[in-house]
Amino acid sequence: MNLQKCFTLQAFHFMGVNGIITAVHKMKMIKKALKLIGILIAALAAVFVLIMGDIWMYGNVDEKRDADVIIVLGAAAYESGVTPVFAERINHAAELLKQGYADQIILTGGVAEGNSVSDAWIASQYALEIGLREEDLILEENSTVTYENMKYSKEIMDANGFETAIIVSDPLHMKRAMVMAEDNGIKAYSSPTPSTRYISLETKLPFLFRETWVLIGYQLMRIARIEP
Repeated sequence: MNLQKCFTLQAFHFMGVNGIITAVHKMKMIKKALKLIGILIAALAAVFVLIMGDIWMYGNVDEKRDADVIIVLGAAAYESGVTPVFAERINHAAELLKQGYADQIILTGGVAEGNSVSDAWIASQYALEIGLREEDLILEENSTVTYENMKYSKEIMDANGFETAIIVSDPLHMKRAMVMAEDNGIKAYSSPTPSTRYISLETKLPFLFRETWVLIGYQLMRIARIEP
């Protein structure tokens, strides 16, 4: 074997060994990256579960006490009437009013697609049917989402000299609602509906997952100082 062939074989041998070392190094880097990704996913999952648990537990807390007004958060309504979910919220607010916790109720909700009147007005018709008086009710007719329920209710509170409010909604909605109430400067007390329409796990779990995602999204918007 001449000298040139010897050098060529040695070069190929070196390149082969170097290639194996490089491949092994890359595999180690990939394993480390996958491990870090796994840890990150596990951490995010843990945070998600913790927030979900907080939403669930908070929904079992009733902070009702004397306040200037009761704010009923809107739900779907049609010109033919309120949905069962909205009805339960109004029923609970009516009971709080009868027990003397406040003197008036703010019904929230603007004009939904397909309707010619506001959700708040539709809710007021149901409230009158169950025995409340017109003077018991204040209509907030501009909002379309929970944050706006709070924003426009705060304007009504300021206009009427109200300082405190009891917030009424379904249990799994209460955590996000109270965060948004605080962000809008409302001194609020949580009072979830005791007779929610979300009874079975089949109905509760989708609601709980949705609330968790929406709350996380809202908190990220808060950090970024983006108003909903």
